[in-house]
This record gives sequence, C-alpha cells and structure tokens, in this order.
Amino acid sequence: MSTYLDFNATTPVLSEVAELVCKLMLDEYGNAGSRTHAFGANAKKRVDLAREQVANVVAADRSEIFFTSGATESNNIAILGLKDFGNQHNKKHLITTRIEHKAVLEPIEYLEKCGFEVTYLEVNESGCVDPEELRCALREDTLMVSIMHINNETGCIQPIPLICNILDGHEAYLHVDAAQSFGKLSNELSNKRIDLISASGHKLYAPKGVGALVARKRGFIKPPLKPIMFGGGQERGLRPGTLAVPLIAGFGLACEMAQNNHEQWCSHAATLKATLIDELDKVGAMYNGSDTSPFVLNFSVPGVNSEALMVKLRDIAAVSNGSACTSSSYEPSHVLLAMGFEEDRIAGAVRVSWGVTTEKLPVRQILEQIVLLKM
Repeated sequence: MSTYLDFNATTPVLSEVAELVCKLMLDEYGNAGSRTHAFGANAKKRVDLAREQVANVVAADRSEIFFTSGATESNNIAILGLKDFGNQHNKKHLITTRIEHKAVLEPIEYLEKCGFEVTYLEVNESGCVDPEELRCALREDTLMVSIMHINNETGCIQPIPLICNILDGHEAYLHVDAAQSFGKLSNELSNKRIDLISASGHKLYAPKGVGALVARKRGFIKPPLKPIMFGGGQERGLRPGTLAVPLIAGFGLACEMAQNNHEQWCSHAATLKATLIDELDKVGAMYNGSDTSPFVLNFSVPGVNSEALMVKLRDIAAVSNGSACTSSSYEPSHVLLAMGFEEDRIAGAVRVSWGVTTEKLPVRQILEQIVLLKM
C-alpha cells in the first residue's frame, strides 16, 4: 500500500482524538448553547476544556480563543473583520507577502478593491521575507501586517520574532497564519506582540471542519474585529453558528497531545527528513527554500517533471506538487514564482510531508523512480 506523505494537505486523525469525537457524536450529543439540561451543560464543559487546551499551545487566555471551521475562516475573520475599524480610523494600509496562502491573499485582494492599499513583501530563493523591508514598508496608517509562520508548500519558517520586534511600539495588528505550525512548531507564537493567530484542526491530527482564531487582547482591549457572518450570537458574537462540540473537543485533545509531545514529534520528523535528503543528494536534488520545517521537504530534480514523478510514485507514496487548495489548477506555484525560480525547476517541484504517524519513508523506492525518469 502507498505511504501517505501529504501531511501538509491534511493529517490523519489520531486514534485517541477519533474515539473522543465518536463518543460525543453518539453518547454526549448536547448543544453547548442549551442551558436548561445536563446534556447542554456537559457539552459546554467540553467546549470550555477545549478552549483552554487550544489557548495553552500559544500561552493565550481562554477568552481569546474563538472556534471556527478552520484556518481559512479564521484568516477571513482576522482580515475582513478589521475593515470597519480601518475605515473609521483612516488606517487603510495593509502589509503581507507574495507567498501567503490564498485564504489570506484573496481577502486582502477584496479589501484592495474596497479602497485599501496593500504592500506585498518580496522573498528571495530562501523563501523568507527580509524584516528590514517590513520596517521600511510600515506607515502611520498601516492597519495590519499579515505574515504566515510556515509556508504550506516549502516549509520555510518566517522570522516571526524579528517581525514582532520591528512592530513593537507600532499600532498595526499582526496576524499570523499558523496552519502549518500550530501545535508542532509553535513556541514563537507565544509572543504577545502577535495579535491574531489562525489555526486548523486537520493540520494537527484532528478532524476537518474545525479551527480557531486566537485574538489576543492588548492589556484589556480586544482586537476591534467585526463578524463577517450573522445570526445566533455564538462565540461572543464574532462567529455565529451552533458549535461543533465533537470536533472542537477533538481539536482540543489534539492540541493537548501536541503540547505534551511536540519535542518528540519534531525530533522524529527531523530524522525522517535527514534520511530523505541523504538519498536525494545522490541525484543532485535542489531544495526549494531554506530554514524549513522538519515536517516537509520541497525539492526539484533536474530533468524530472513533478507530474511524471507523482505518477511513478502512485503505488509507493502519496505526495504532491503544491497546495491541496490549488491542486486542480495547472498554473505554476505562486510561492515558487515569488522565490524567483525558473520554469523547469518549478515544473519539477515535489512536496513530501510527513508526521507523527509516519514510521519511515520509502526513500529507496522514491530514489529508484527518480533515477528511472532521469535515464
């Protein structure tokens, strides 16, 4: 059977998490908003515990956690939710990067159509932004800076601590899309200068359809977010809709397990990555990005097309050549284009990603197929 190596697209649900989710679906199925009976009270307790578990990952307060359907919705609330504040205070300048996920770029493009001005920070072949370019781009009317923590295609880790230092003393809100780092490489996310953090359950061994937005208070003042959907008043009026208690509880448990095991998980992932690089070095692989996550490797081999390699690997390993959200598109990766790579290198780019449930990588079989394609 093929080895699943597309963890950056989605992770399997851990068995402990799945058991809890099933239990709450079958046995404890109350609505957390029902206050008149024990079923509702028990559901609320489950949500409260999960809120605490999610908050602990980034040293936040439970009152700063808002449950959503995933990082895409969290990104939209974080970005579009500041629109009214920006208009009211004449702060209509945004800063982001060329390598963000579409769930950040498209809401920002919408605000641009609404009269906001956007500065896009460039990256070089390393895949990282230059913090000094951010310093130069900042203005008095800058409303928000949105920079992802770990890129979903390359695994490049952005210099979040340096970005926080540059923003110290500036009023701009800092939003970090942490879909690929939350619970795995999240120590830097505890920095109190980060106002808004987006997370997704299915990137952290929890079910699809649940995520969170961390909205940190400055002192006692919460970010001036407005809802982008209406009806119901749940999540303190910011995100309406009946809470998906089983998914939320599962996400909370996954966060707790990650908090307890992340060092071991990272060590195991780094070992797997080293074995893959050792083999790929033999065929002259080029690695797309530097300072990358231990959970992913994006590489190109001269003379090897990614589509052809994925076909060859179909019965060996499930890999990808970019973001799952754009896998139906035949357009070149906007991330690799932003990094300045040539067309052939982009056409050959393959992303391999793994996780805690990956025992070993089929490195020998992968190398054999690459060699066959190079002949």
